Amino acid sequence: MFETLPNTGYVRLPAVLHVYPVSKSTWWAGIKSGKFPVGIKLSERVTAWKVEDIRALIAQGGA
Repeated sequence: MFETLPNTGYVRLPAVLHVYPVSKSTWWAGIKSGKFPVGIKLSERVTAWKVEDIRALIAQGGA
């Protein structure tokens, strides 16, 4: 699963959902509840997540 993620940097939501298969609404609800990592706003309509945070989420057994 990790092989589809870059080694470092940021990934947008489609890449996150590719390795962590939940719906968009489940992902956003998980952020609101604190289950999933908060993204970084790159612009008003663009959010990305640190690859390290996504890898840690998967390693915790979240996938």
